[in-house]
Amino acid sequence: MIQKLPLVSIIMSIYNNESTLIKSVSSILDQTYDNFEFLIIDDKSTDNSLAILSELAEKDQRIKIIKNDKNIGLTESLNKLIDISEGQYIARQDGDDFSEKERLREQVKFLEREKDFDACSTRSKIINSTKVIPNFSRILPIKHVIKFKNPIVHGSLMINSKTIKELGSYNKNFYYAQDYKLIYDLIKNKYRIKILNSILYNSNMHNNISTINFEEQKYYATCVRRGLIPEE
Repeated sequence: MIQKLPLVSIIMSIYNNESTLIKSVSSILDQTYDNFEFLIIDDKSTDNSLAILSELAEKDQRIKIIKNDKNIGLTESLNKLIDISEGQYIARQDGDDFSEKERLREQVKFLEREKDFDACSTRSKIINSTKVIPNFSRILPIKHVIKFKNPIVHGSLMINSKTIKELGSYNKNFYYAQDYKLIYDLIKNKYRIKILNSILYNSNMHNNISTINFEEQKYYATCVRRGLIPEE
């Protein structure tokens, strides 16, 4: 009897990603693991992102497009996608990053084999650099590292759908640093996450949300560590 491969829901929120969108989306469509749905929400882009995405969706029915009537930010956009997802696992992908072809297969293989883990991420190469993250922090217990920083590359995250829904998805109070808050709460609630040693993701660190909104990210990250609700 052939065991059916679990469905993976890849969730991506885009906003003005026209220059990187084709490469990012194609890196998922070209995965060696193909039992997935690709949920992409356009957060009211003002460039040609939606038009590009529509062309890509016409060629591959695994892509499902959701359009926001107004810009609501990453946190709420991702939660909308989680609400409509049907996969056993939910995987992240950012619109300015790209995944290696074996990424989904390796992550599903790990989570199917190691049933006591609820999520996993991978290491990532910084685009246009030789730097790889996380570096030494990956060998330390996450429960210790999380008190100082988030060691998880958000775009490479794959998590059990049941787990993230039990947590209430991303905390809507965190417009920024929503990934740090999610991982912090996972660890706090005794869920288990593994950083795979393989480099299966590629992260853009130029003019992304973390660099453009550095001070906001810093403030929200401090709120995570101190257990505070951010002031708007």
